[in-house]
Amino acid sequence: MTATTTGLPGLALTARRTTSPGMTDGAVRTWLRLEGLAAFVAGLALFVATGGNWLLIVPLILVPDISAAGYLAGPRVGAFVYNAFHTWLPGIVTLGIAAWLGSSTVVLAAAILIAHVGMDRAAGYGLKLPTSFQDTHLGRMGRAKA
Repeated sequence: MTATTTGLPGLALTARRTTSPGMTDGAVRTWLRLEGLAAFVAGLALFVATGGNWLLIVPLILVPDISAAGYLAGPRVGAFVYNAFHTWLPGIVTLGIAAWLGSSTVVLAAAILIAHVGMDRAAGYGLKLPTSFQDTHLGRMGRAKA
């Protein structure tokens, strides 16, 4: 499917659309990515404000990606397991538990979860569709299907 977009007044550009059911594009995709960037920054700020060690950010922020191991059981199971760790729910619930317990250690875990999801969204990695690891709600990752 092709779509015509206008880059500059009077200039029509033709672009190949790589969206399918469940994917978003255009301004909505941009807003979701900006939302992700804001959450990433907020998660990092919370991590630092709570006393988190900057040296631990890189290894800790990659921990939620272990959920991609669900793809060993196939794309449907993989998408479910991956998405369970890549929505806002785990980070927000963990943050609520941290407030209830008054635990700064649990706040650090919540900050990492929130920052990770935000980082993924800002980079264009969305929730996985059951069709393929590359199919996300923010569009197809990698090369477009032929």
